[in-house]
Amino acid sequence: MPIEKARQIADNEGLDLVLMSGNSNPAVCKVMDYGKYRFDSIKREKELKKNQKIVELKEIQLTMRIDQYHINFKLKNAQKILQDGDKVKVSLRMKGREQAYSKNAVEVVENFVNALSEFGSVDKKPEIVGRNVIVVINPKKTK
Repeated sequence: MPIEKARQIADNEGLDLVLMSGNSNPAVCKVMDYGKYRFDSIKREKELKKNQKIVELKEIQLTMRIDQYHINFKLKNAQKILQDGDKVKVSLRMKGREQAYSKNAVEVVENFVNALSEFGSVDKKPEIVGRNVIVVINPKKTK
């Protein structure tokens, strides 16, 4: 229908003529209360933002000579972090002569990761970056 006729219908009902799709041929318009439409769309966007979960990256540091008690303690903390839906970065810093035994450091990190296998998964194997052995564990999806 012609735009003038649509505007007249909107004016008679006390509503607004809103352009919904200007790219199509002919253009699609709708007769509605624009203020209420804007309010509802803003409210919907706020609701979507509120339901989003921002994934954080939290770090757990290990050493090559870590005791089993401390490993268990850090495992428990890592499990809580993964269950909350956040990622865990496990890093092991080698000091002094420990750098000569980097295979042992990778083994310590792999044992730690294997203990967390039911709570999260690893994208890449532990990698040596300078003095550090680093791996990131992603939480498993829960539905």
